[in-house]
Amino acid sequence: MSAPQVRVLVVDDEPPIRRLLRTGLGAQGFDVVEAANGAEAQRKRAQKPAPDLIILDLGLPDVTGQELLRGWRAEGDLTPVLILSSRVDETGVVEALELGADDYVTKPFGAAELLARIRVALRHRLQIQGERAIFTLDDLSVDLVRRIVKVRGEEAKLTPREYEILRVLVQNAGRALTHDYLIRQVWGMSVEVQNLRVHIAQLRQKIEADPERPHYVLTETGVGYRLRAPEQ
Repeated sequence: MSAPQVRVLVVDDEPPIRRLLRTGLGAQGFDVVEAANGAEAQRKRAQKPAPDLIILDLGLPDVTGQELLRGWRAEGDLTPVLILSSRVDETGVVEALELGADDYVTKPFGAAELLARIRVALRHRLQIQGERAIFTLDDLSVDLVRRIVKVRGEEAKLTPREYEILRVLVQNAGRALTHDYLIRQVWGMSVEVQNLRVHIAQLRQKIEADPERPHYVLTETGVGYRLRAPEQ
């Protein structure tokens, strides 16, 4: 018996974008449902079977994507949400991520990037936090139980703050995390973003082969940081 198709609800008011996603995701075996505005998205979301993932444009004609997302999360709906945004809407992306979006892609986007983001979002919802005691990615190894970090087999001596930043990134590997989210998780209080940037730079010095061209801890301009996800 074959596994059921993953149902994706695409919410975007641009017919060419919906057509592109319908064709591309359909070719990958996804069951694609479309909505051109917020009201239609609410109806389609309530249909059975419910979507396994929602691709949501922020600029809808009747309601913002952020308003829809805020309502869904307030209802306790944890369906993965992938944001579609313009290149100039960094503020909207940050707001959506803070409201509970799982990730984002900017228009125009490539098929490979979109599929990678979808797989990470779906995998993250199925993953029990901390289930995998040892995280490995190329030459980087993080033992979340013993708090040991190794790079190319050699232990990296991290400060407690550097380790906490890396731990949060590891537990959300592949996802874009905002500056504010990282600060809340690591410091538990408000600190300057520059403080986070300094610690990220120090962390890169210890785990990256070339800190100026990071392979592991990637910068999401205007948003925050992302730890590269392992290939699966």
